[in-house]
Amino acid sequence: MKEVQDRQMLADYLSGHRLEKVFPEALLPYLTLLRFERGEPICSQGDRGHSLYVLVKGKIKVFTTSPEGKSLIISFTTPLEVIGDIEYIRGIEIINTVEAVTPVLMIGVPFRWLDKYGKDYAPLLQFLLDIITHKFYRKSNFLSFNLLHPVEVRLASYLLSVSDDDAELHTGGQISTSSLKDAANLIGTSYRHLNRVIQKFCESGLVERNNGYLTVINKEGLKKLIGHSIYEEEERHS
Repeated sequence: MKEVQDRQMLADYLSGHRLEKVFPEALLPYLTLLRFERGEPICSQGDRGHSLYVLVKGKIKVFTTSPEGKSLIISFTTPLEVIGDIEYIRGIEIINTVEAVTPVLMIGVPFRWLDKYGKDYAPLLQFLLDIITHKFYRKSNFLSFNLLHPVEVRLASYLLSVSDDDAELHTGGQISTSSLKDAANLIGTSYRHLNRVIQKFCESGLVERNNGYLTVINKEGLKKLIGHSIYEEEERHS
């Protein structure tokens, strides 16, 4: 994590996402613009939260880990999203692990300043209420149908979600084969079954596996297979 020392850029993101009125004026000096690199954790399940983060650029992965150590993806998310909202309101440990899929920019504000300047500010409370209810709606949908999809759909969705068309993000539609065991865990299948599906995808010309990487070579084919990624919303709310 690195703080971006550019108040004008911060102001531009606040304006671009219509957030100027969400935060009270007294809180604005305590907002910071933070950059996370691809693969960098933003927060980890079970840790004590200390800041609220608003995602304003890039893509993040949200996943949960069971007491047995098994992880499962909840969603891939793009702006506008908030991390730490439930933890702030409830005063609890971080519920899910969040990781940057691409280079990410977030507006951060420590909980202590939220307590001092924002706790009774109606626009901020309404904003958090909207975000939290949306999260519960999304998680309810995820739990109700995600694992009902076949592994082919889950893997195609995962591959589409970890690749990106934005050349600035340098993701390239490519993942290391050394991370496939983690991918199998995250989409809720066995490594053996995942490899069988990857072989089918290779034979169909959807992906290519060589030099230690799995590369997406036919995004449109993957999209045709699934319609849209089950891990992402077709329309982001703002």
